[in-house]
Amino acid sequence: MPASPSSPSPLLLALREGTRDCHKSLEARLPFFAASFDAAAYSRLLQAYYGFHAPLEARLGDYQEPMRAKTPALTLDLQALHLSAADIDALPLCQALPGINDEAGALGVMYVLEGSTLGGQVLKRAMAERLGLDPANGTAFFDVYGARTGDYWRRFLDRLGQASSAPAAQAATVQAAIETFQSFERWLEQRNVLGQIPG
Repeated sequence: MPASPSSPSPLLLALREGTRDCHKSLEARLPFFAASFDAAAYSRLLQAYYGFHAPLEARLGDYQEPMRAKTPALTLDLQALHLSAADIDALPLCQALPGINDEAGALGVMYVLEGSTLGGQVLKRAMAERLGLDPANGTAFFDVYGARTGDYWRRFLDRLGQASSAPAAQAATVQAAIETFQSFERWLEQRNVLGQIPG
């Protein structure tokens, strides 16, 4: 039976539970609210974001609707931060990405990417206060859907609700989401843009 609008789908619940630890681990190390975070650090961080999102979205291919692509917004932000097209083309790209072989895997990856658009609203406001940036001059990525953010998230939840309920498919989706969080954290660590591991 389909979940009601107010009732999370079993897959969404499994994703929330399965990714809780890796999500918290990454969130704790993102430097946006560090005292030393400045415009230069922001630029380096966005360059690392580009190096992860560009190849991952290419791998998603037809599983992702074109209007959900976030790499173009990252490109606009990097240009606003004074990187040339040649600079952007030369940025290192992550090679250790989660595998996407079917709809189940794609949904796990998209859960992470789409979920980040909700947190992006918070970061957009924070970067406006701390760095004087807005979507026109450096935070387009964090406001990629603008006023449609809530609607796009609900549409993605509908897609999760219609996904296969087979245990193997759900497990594959959760595993892909976990791998996405973990590979993103490893990549940002390699690019030296994360804070220290709390502890």
